[in-house]
Amino acid sequence: MIERPINTLIIEDDPILAEAHRMFTERVPGFAVAGVAHFGTDALRLVATRPVDVLLLDVNLPDMSGIELCRTLRAHRNAVDVIAVTSARDLATVRSAVSLGVVQYLLKPFAFASFQSKLHAYAEYRRRTAQAPRQLAQTDVDRALAALYENPARTLPKGLTEATLGTVIELLRANGELSSAQVAKNVGVAVQTARRYLEYLVSQRLATRTPAYGGAGRPEQLYRWTDSTPL
Repeated sequence: MIERPINTLIIEDDPILAEAHRMFTERVPGFAVAGVAHFGTDALRLVATRPVDVLLLDVNLPDMSGIELCRTLRAHRNAVDVIAVTSARDLATVRSAVSLGVVQYLLKPFAFASFQSKLHAYAEYRRRTAQAPRQLAQTDVDRALAALYENPARTLPKGLTEATLGTVIELLRANGELSSAQVAKNVGVAVQTARRYLEYLVSQRLATRTPAYGGAGRPEQLYRWTDSTPL
């Protein structure tokens, strides 16, 4: 039996980020984009009129907060799953999200590897619950929920961290083209280390590399954050 894709509704007010999240979602096997909404009211309408399994929800929307949107859904007994994809990191927001059934919380900025990891974990959670009997034993419940919080296999090369990677991403987005030496100076790491982060972003198609000619010797490489990728 062929499993149907997980229908995913992207809710993001920034059109560039919304398109980036759509592209990222389509790169993850087993997921399909059910639609894109830039306002909470549009998201509620789409959820009511088409099959949606999970929301990729930004907390900060123009007409209502993502938390308000979740409350509205729960008040109407809509149990659609929610993955928060947001820069909101205050404790009150996180607690509210958890209390309203948000199953994953992905903080911006992030690389595709982190995005993919969250979706893979969610897909595994759905697979385990689908295979569980109607009456669950404690082990069934524990096994299903563990899929959401198990630490996935390391996706970054050895020696690289998500925290520093996020700093490099923010730096590229804010400054346009930068060399590895410029990144190293601003981040506070060795030039070789900065180059490893930059080359990783290039390998993930999150950044581009172009040579800068003009001096003697080998041309300097300049790195630019790809405009179609999210925060």
